Amino acid sequence: MNLSVALKLGRVSNLPTVWSNVLTGAALAGAVAADCRLLILVVSLSLFYVGGMFLNDAFDHGFDAKTRPERPIPSGQVSAAQVHAFGFGMMVTGLALLAWVGYRNEPLTQWRPVAAGFGLVAAIVFYNWHHKNNPLSPLIMGLCRMLVYLTAALAVSAIVPQTVIVGALVLLCYLIGLTYAAKKEHLGRLENIWPLAFLAVPLIYGIYLAYAQPLAGVPLILLAAWILYSLWLLRRRQRGDVPRAVVSLIAGISLLDAMLLTGAGHYLFAALAAVAFVITLALQRWISGT
Repeated sequence: MNLSVALKLGRVSNLPTVWSNVLTGAALAGAVAADCRLLILVVSLSLFYVGGMFLNDAFDHGFDAKTRPERPIPSGQVSAAQVHAFGFGMMVTGLALLAWVGYRNEPLTQWRPVAAGFGLVAAIVFYNWHHKNNPLSPLIMGLCRMLVYLTAALAVSAIVPQTVIVGALVLLCYLIGLTYAAKKEHLGRLENIWPLAFLAVPLIYGIYLAYAQPLAGVPLILLAAWILYSLWLLRRRQRGDVPRAVVSLIAGISLLDAMLLTGAGHYLFAALAAVAFVITLALQRWISGT
C-alpha cells in the first residue's frame, strides 16, 4: 500500500478535529499544556480515527463498488483484507498507548483510559459494520466522538467531570446532524432536513457559556456562521454542495471545541483548536475528507 492510498483511506485531512477533541476532553478534565500525556493521547486517538476510516472502506467496499468505484479498494489499489489488517492493527496500537498512559504516567489512571478505548473500538467497529440503512447510525457516530472526549478525560483524571459530560453531549448533538448529512452524501441531496436541527444545540449551549464567559462569544459566532454556511450549501444543492457541506461541518468540530474550551477558561487550548479548524480546511483541499 503506497502513501497516497493510505492517506485517502484514512481521510487524514480530518485528523486535526480529533486532536482538538483530545485537547478538549483532557483540558476539561484538568490537564495543563505541559502534560506529557497529551502527545501520547493525540497519537493514540489519531490511530483509532485512521484505523476506523480504514475499516469504513473495508466494510463498505461492496457498496463503494457501485456508488464510488474510484475508492482505493474497488479500484484495485489495495485489497479489503489488507485494509482490515491495517485498520485493526492501528486500533491495537492505540490501545497499547492508552495502557502506557494509564500505567506509566503519574498520576496513574490505570485501567480507565484502556476501558474507554475498548468502548471506542466497539463503537467504531459496530458503526462500520452496520451503518448502512441503520437509522441509529448518526447516534453511534456521535458516540464515537463522545468517547474520544471521555477517553482523553479518563487518561488524566480518575473521574469524568460534569463539564466533560455536558460537552460530550453537546458534541453528540452536533455529530448527529453532521452524520445525517454525510449519510446522504452519495445522493447529492437531502430529502428531510429535520435531523439537522441537532446542530442548533451547540449554539444554544454556546449562548449559555458566553453569558458566564463573554470571550466564548467569539468562537460561538464563528461556529454559528460556519453552520449557517454549511446549511446554505445543503439548501442550495448544486453539484458538489452536499459533500462540501459535510466536510465543512466536520471542520466545524474544532470550532465547537474552541467554544467549549474558551467557556472553561482554557484559552491556549482554545487557540490550538481554532488552528486545528484552519488546518483541517487546508488539508481538505488536498485530501478528501469523506
